[in-house]
Amino acid sequence: MAATVPTDSPSDAASPARPLAVPTPRPRGDWDAWGSEPARLPAAAKAIVATLLPGKAHPVPHRPAPVLTPSLLPDDDLAGIAGIVGPDAATRDDAVRMLHLGGKSTPDLLRRRLDEPQAAPDAVVSPATHDEVAAVLGACADRGIAVVPFGGGTSVVGGVDPVRGVHRAVIALDLGRTAALLALDEVSLLATFGAGTTGPQAEELLGARGYTLGHFPQSFLYASLGGYAATRSSGQASRGYGRFDDLVHALRVAAPAGDLDLGRAPASAAGPDLRELFLGSEGAFGVLTEVTVRVRPIPAATAYRAWSFPDFAAGASAFREATQRSIRPTVLRLSDETETRVNAAMGGHLARMRGCLAVATFEGATPAEAEATRDALDAVFRAHGATSRGEDPARSWERGRFASPALRDTLMDIGVLAETLETATTWTHLPALKTAVTAALTESLTASGTRPIVLCHISHVYPAGASLYFTVVAALTDDPETQWMRAKDAASRAIGDAHGTITHHHAVGRDHRPYLEAEIGLLGVEVLRAVKGVLDPLGIMNPGALVAPGTDTAKRA
Repeated sequence: MAATVPTDSPSDAASPARPLAVPTPRPRGDWDAWGSEPARLPAAAKAIVATLLPGKAHPVPHRPAPVLTPSLLPDDDLAGIAGIVGPDAATRDDAVRMLHLGGKSTPDLLRRRLDEPQAAPDAVVSPATHDEVAAVLGACADRGIAVVPFGGGTSVVGGVDPVRGVHRAVIALDLGRTAALLALDEVSLLATFGAGTTGPQAEELLGARGYTLGHFPQSFLYASLGGYAATRSSGQASRGYGRFDDLVHALRVAAPAGDLDLGRAPASAAGPDLRELFLGSEGAFGVLTEVTVRVRPIPAATAYRAWSFPDFAAGASAFREATQRSIRPTVLRLSDETETRVNAAMGGHLARMRGCLAVATFEGATPAEAEATRDALDAVFRAHGATSRGEDPARSWERGRFASPALRDTLMDIGVLAETLETATTWTHLPALKTAVTAALTESLTASGTRPIVLCHISHVYPAGASLYFTVVAALTDDPETQWMRAKDAASRAIGDAHGTITHHHAVGRDHRPYLEAEIGLLGVEVLRAVKGVLDPLGIMNPGALVAPGTDTAKRA
């Protein structure tokens, strides 16, 4: 395959090769659900739910269409912005505003089932290039208009809410038109994408050339590469490919104060790495317009294996040893006893409800390479009491790995709350953190009059520690949003007290911001505020996400 080498700067807009390719357009999810296709509950699911969650359920029905808050953007402001991006790319049309109401957390989806007006952006603006993004930011700063960068809209922490009240109007800056493969360096294995390129679009464009990014979060079908970077996403194949921040080589940023091109070498000692200011910045400092990432040839072979451990402690100990010995499967997951039992029951495998299930996948340039990693992991796991379960559970997990978020919508229809939260800590603190969060969720939801089920798994591992991903299932009360927010607050406080991070990969957004100071300290919060003050002096960028609104910079707008 002939090498395609870009110019010296991967973000050189004058390069005649740009774009190399444009992907197939991708649909957005529904306004009131995770995706666009309703999830079907397994045949036994309703009976299982009834058995595990006794008591009166409170279904929350869908609404046929939302009533939106009226647009506050005047005609002259809309015309000024449309003059930058084109008349078809700036609109106050309710059908478009409806698709940009915010993210997809359970509180988001619950609110969209209510009769009250839905908080919508005053307009949706869709720039196609970095220069258009920069010009829109300049126009919005001049006019006192807030800007919420919008990729796939999959935030579950309030990260893309169109918050009003800080500025006289707010727009959703939809980056979907930037989707493109802009440059490909096949010698250095680097690819530059427009930030609005979704995960499936990136794999489509790379796959046609024999490459893969290998980043597959649960939001993969909808989320964008810019969103991955802005939230420090960690895909399900993080053990093999790394977190998304590990994959980022360079970023191009448009901020109200100016433009930045960051990242020119694989490593540098030229001061602090300024890319780190924008990895996890959640649109609070500016807009990521282009992302250059490390890619790999599509693996020629994939192997699968699953195991049962006698208990979670044995499984976690095996995961720790394998990770510290640098054994690198592509995917590595361990479900606790409750998650193993519930998943088995939901799948109709009632005879397989003991112990803790671990699944893994292994990729390689040859079958022998993939199998060698599998066998090395198998040896460690057997030493910790694991029993092989063959390939089927791992293959089954892979087939359904993007489907579970949509189950929340279907469960809500029958009066069942299903939501998730995540954290991470060191191996030393992992057992106590799991116990503390499980207890906090159980006690809070029991106090609301329900009997919850709390499931947990490890899905991301590091030599020093691992993530914990909790799923909560409970009967909805007659005030479901308060029910969940109290439980989430209890869990968040337990996370801080037990040496966990408030978020491993969901990001801070608005929901986690109240707990951030306890993790990074008041001085850390002031550092973030100072960075925002330099890059976004009028505070127009995503007010309330990551950095609290109402600071001196925002008040000057």
